[in-house]
Amino acid sequence: MTQPSIIVTLPDGARRSFPHPVTVMDLAAAIGPGLARNTVAGMIDGRLVDASDLIERDAAVRIITPADSEGVEIIRHSCAHLLGQAVKQLHPAARMVIGPVIEDGFYYDIAIDRGFTPEDLAAIEARMTELIARERPVVKRMLPRDEAIRIFEARGEDYKLRLIEDMPDEAELALYFHDEYVDMCRGPHVPNTRFLKAFRLMRISGAYWRGDARNPQLQRIYGTAWADRAALDAHLTRLAEAEARDHRRLGRELDLYHFQDEAPGAVFWHPRGWTLFQELLACMRRRQAAAGYVEVNTPDVMDRGLWETSGHWQNYRRHMYTTETGDGRAFALKPMNCPGSVLLYRHALKSHRDLPLRMGEFGKVHRYEPSGALHGLMRVRHFTQDDAHIYCTPAQVDDECRTVIALVLDVYRAFGFEDVTIKLSTRPESRMGEDADWDLLEGALADALERLGLSWRTNPGEGAFYGPKLEFVLHDAIGRDWQCGTLQVDMNLPERFDIDYVDSDGARRRPVMLHRALFGSLERFIGILVEHHAGRLPTWLAPVQAVVLPVSDRHAAHAAAVAQVLTGAGVRAEADLRNQRLGWRIRDQRLQRIPFLLVVGDAEMAAGQVAITARDGEDPGTVPLTEAVALLAERGRAPDLAAGIVAQDARLRGLIPVAVPA
Repeated sequence: MTQPSIIVTLPDGARRSFPHPVTVMDLAAAIGPGLARNTVAGMIDGRLVDASDLIERDAAVRIITPADSEGVEIIRHSCAHLLGQAVKQLHPAARMVIGPVIEDGFYYDIAIDRGFTPEDLAAIEARMTELIARERPVVKRMLPRDEAIRIFEARGEDYKLRLIEDMPDEAELALYFHDEYVDMCRGPHVPNTRFLKAFRLMRISGAYWRGDARNPQLQRIYGTAWADRAALDAHLTRLAEAEARDHRRLGRELDLYHFQDEAPGAVFWHPRGWTLFQELLACMRRRQAAAGYVEVNTPDVMDRGLWETSGHWQNYRRHMYTTETGDGRAFALKPMNCPGSVLLYRHALKSHRDLPLRMGEFGKVHRYEPSGALHGLMRVRHFTQDDAHIYCTPAQVDDECRTVIALVLDVYRAFGFEDVTIKLSTRPESRMGEDADWDLLEGALADALERLGLSWRTNPGEGAFYGPKLEFVLHDAIGRDWQCGTLQVDMNLPERFDIDYVDSDGARRRPVMLHRALFGSLERFIGILVEHHAGRLPTWLAPVQAVVLPVSDRHAAHAAAVAQVLTGAGVRAEADLRNQRLGWRIRDQRLQRIPFLLVVGDAEMAAGQVAITARDGEDPGTVPLTEAVALLAERGRAPDLAAGIVAQDARLRGLIPVAVPA
């Protein structure tokens, strides 16, 4: 009896017929030798498989190469196995634990009696390079459970045996062989080590077995791997640039803030850093006032009953700081501002004429984060949210969403972020509310984006259980993504707290609640700003906008007076009166990323002038003091005050005729 053909459908719709089952590699070779040489794996009916796996029935098949994102992931996973082979060759007593793929790379946890050193890391990387150069095949074998156990028992790999114990229903296990080395994995993996040439081992750290500090400590080796050397070099360049922009280092160098063990996860703001923080707040206050928001403030500590009503006590308690008073009442530091906002709304009866009600709050929140997750300003336990909660009627949702989106993008532009990705997260499988409500709210968000002429990506099923949301992702100067702003539509809290408004017909109706944040966390946004601008903050945001430098001691009083004139005109200015050579002071102030430096000596004092140099390369030269004050006042003005330029100029010019000692 003739065996029926197997029909393989390729991504372009072309079909190939085979009289018997073929491997993915066989299929690639049938298409062309070049494709076969570049084949990393395959995808059969949407499932990733090894190049050696059989296509046993009619299927849609895609060949995976290093050019595919899946191919890069497979390369990284195979590099973890190769790391294991190199470690076992150099340290035979080491026992391998797990080696997963992570963002941009991989790691392997290893049980060994001593800590690895940087010299060990270099030796392991060199051995991996030698193994790759041999271009040896990676062989997959599906083995019965008992045989896999015997293999790992013979090798003393007790952690692999524990992993097998965690999979009691697996009768057959996939083992991958790199010559003498064997590892267990679901795969797929590269068919040959020649695909692994673009890698680099990055660092060593400690880790606990299963992430539990009560378990043995392991050594973790991190690495990165890419499709080719060019991609690897580009990644390493990005890392070097990111390190140069690290906000923790710049915070120290620019005297903005610091962190210490006495307050883990909290920020010690220095005068310059606190000025930056306050400028950020002031900018948002002006923007929100112009957009019809009222600013409110709610208590930091509130009763357990509030958090039970909101659902946080049941679902978020492990992230909350709680306490109990002498009379037995339980309280919590607020991890979110939303419940307090609802209490403010509920305090007095609302009419439809009161809506939309836009309440903004720069609220301090406290959330417990594991020590290992803390990261400078980017991940803290104590931070300030630029929250706003908008209460509106269903008919107002569309306009409110559109107004919020326009505000978010306008504010981001003011801070130098022009490239923003918007994601619309829609209804999850488990959710509250009727489908008709979700249709209305998702439609309102999508319609607001369309009416603003914006493009967006949909994240199906990624909305909160209580409503859909928009996420705003910033792309910084070196191509990194930062998810900051959100706009969420909430049907949960209005229901839980039983809030309403009186409609035009006298009926009580449930308002729609919108949660809106632009920065998310002011602390984190400052960290992003510092890194995005590499410390060279826009002049209007710079904590110190100008420094006046006397040529010598006899010009010091004059320089101090000039700084006072600038300060009186609204410029954040200082005089550098340190007993150092002028050249040294200029260099030091440039390292501080000061936007404008003003030098005064004998000639400038005599002529009532200052010599100006700008950080951005502009060279205004030597100009009258009045002109310098006007220039710096204009350059230092926040962008949201453009409409008030005339009044601002008049105010500044009124301050210019201040007596300056000759």
